[in-house]
Amino acid sequence: MPDRSILAPGATIGILGGGQLGRMMALAAAELGMRSHVFCPDADGPALDVAADRTIAPYEDGAALDRFAGQIDCATIEFENLPLEALDRVSRHVPMRPGSASLRITQDRLAERRFVEQLGVAVASHIAVERAEDLEAWDFPAGRAVLKTRRFGYDGKGQAVVANVDEAAAAFARFGARPAILERFIPFRCEASAIVARNASGAMAAFEPAENEHRNHVLTTSRVPARLAPATLERAIETARSIATALDHVGVLAVEYFVTGTGPDETLLVNEIAPRVHNSGHWTQDGANVSQFTQHIRAVAGWPLVTPRRLAATRMVNLIGDEAENWLRHAAEPGARLHLYGKSEARPGRKMGHVNHVAEGGGEGGAG
Repeated sequence: MPDRSILAPGATIGILGGGQLGRMMALAAAELGMRSHVFCPDADGPALDVAADRTIAPYEDGAALDRFAGQIDCATIEFENLPLEALDRVSRHVPMRPGSASLRITQDRLAERRFVEQLGVAVASHIAVERAEDLEAWDFPAGRAVLKTRRFGYDGKGQAVVANVDEAAAAFARFGARPAILERFIPFRCEASAIVARNASGAMAAFEPAENEHRNHVLTTSRVPARLAPATLERAIETARSIATALDHVGVLAVEYFVTGTGPDETLLVNEIAPRVHNSGHWTQDGANVSQFTQHIRAVAGWPLVTPRRLAATRMVNLIGDEAENWLRHAAEPGARLHLYGKSEARPGRKMGHVNHVAEGGGEGGAG
């Protein structure tokens, strides 16, 4: 394989996945003079509108993956629930960034938590659930718990808060008796996320952590600066750095945290790792000197990373379902930067776009 560690302008980056994250990565690649080739099974994926080339095929289609790999110089991902075999197949032809090692851990909640614990990082106490009888080992009188499927859960899918064994068993059955974890319900004060980028040489750059709010398990708002102690923000970044290094991850990676306590008792618990660009990093498109998407493309292309710097207090608001119908109002609002994904159908819970509210003059106002 020829040395493709650094891609020159004019190179083609393959993107596995055709959603809005792929769309924004393709736009970032174009700004750096690179082309994108999107591989996805859906002919109406939002990324296809802005990609230079496309391959519409299942991720299990080996012949299509080989043809795809023959037309690109490097490959990346836009979501983590991809067949590992697809990544390994593409990596036989071109650099795959990140590779299957990152996804092998982050696709499985139990493997992810054990990996994080081995790094000496705190997570919620939990047990593995392979069968309904395993639920009886949990001490429910001590408080509520959350049952989560080990795989294919996002935006609250495959999760249920339970108060006793019977509720847990019913949720386990509702989830098809698939392998799961049962973990302590965390009465967190708020949620936060740290986003870092790492290139193949191991160089890293971190964005300022964001404070996040969810509604019905879907992210609704991210804001910077986060209302957290400086020491807590630094711990969030250092933890994300250590995770990216241990995974030998190339590209952007996000770590989501539960925040408990206040002041000197403020504590972080890792909730999830996303081995990709992340919804809570959308604020960087307008509120920072470099977006997470541009940083990701730079990382996978082997370019130097930009040292991120927040330009102003920024609040990102997701437009979910029919909220996107108010696009004209958002477009007219001072300080509001509207980003729509080009999806044809608005469904409840579906992310249709987002708005970044950037404080005028770089101050702190307008981001609350």
